[in-house]
This record gives sequence, C-alpha cells and structure tokens, in this order.
Amino acid sequence: MHTQKLQKIDLNGDYPCPCRRRGRLTPIALTEAFGCNRCQQIFVLQESGYTIEQLSTNYPYKKMWRWTGHQWVAVNPSLSNGYIPFTIFVIFGLIFLLLVTTLHFPVGASVLFRVIAALALALMLIFMLWLACRR
Repeated sequence: MHTQKLQKIDLNGDYPCPCRRRGRLTPIALTEAFGCNRCQQIFVLQESGYTIEQLSTNYPYKKMWRWTGHQWVAVNPSLSNGYIPFTIFVIFGLIFLLLVTTLHFPVGASVLFRVIAALALALMLIFMLWLACRR
C-alpha cells in the first residue's frame, strides 16, 4: 500500500493525468501549469505547490488534486456530500407536510389522490437526490 503523505509538485516533473489514466502531465514552458498530452486539459499549480487545479469552464466547481508520490487524491471528491443531510431533511419535511395536509381533509376519493401525489413527489425528490449524488 502506498503512503498517503502529500508531496510538493515539481514543476519540472512528469506526472500521470488525474482525469485520464493513460495521459501524462508535462510542464508548460514559462508558466506554473501542466498540460495533459491525452485529454488536452490544463492544470495550474495551487496552494504553495501541493495542489493542482483543472482549468475548465465545463464544471460549476473547481476540480483539485494533491500528489501523494504515487497517485492523485481529489481534494473535493464530491460536492454533494455536504448537501446530502440537508436534502434528506427537506425530502422528509415535504413528505411529512404532504401527509399531514392529506390526512387533515375528510375521507374520500380526493384523499387517496393526494396520498398518491405526495408519494409520487417524494419519489421524484429521492430520484433527484440520487442523480445529484451519483456524480
């Protein structure tokens, strides 16, 4: 097993690409950046030389990695980890409110429709959470 101790990134070094397994990062002349020979991405050195950041306009958040000497470790592996408890709280809160309002009305066909609508809404919210977290 490789050590997880972080190493400073050498601007003259050659590293594997963190987003493609077969690509290689090579230094770009006169800059503090690396370019991948396979995926054509540019990575800039950050935080005193311990972190690289992918320059890309395709993602709403920054992708950053640290070098352990053998592999790249993602700094922020998933943005959704911080939002999972909040999303679950909102989902269960909405389910609770929908069920309370559904059970408050008199018995009839409309109550069954509201229960089915509440469950369908809850399933859609759970499906949205799953889609957000699978990335």
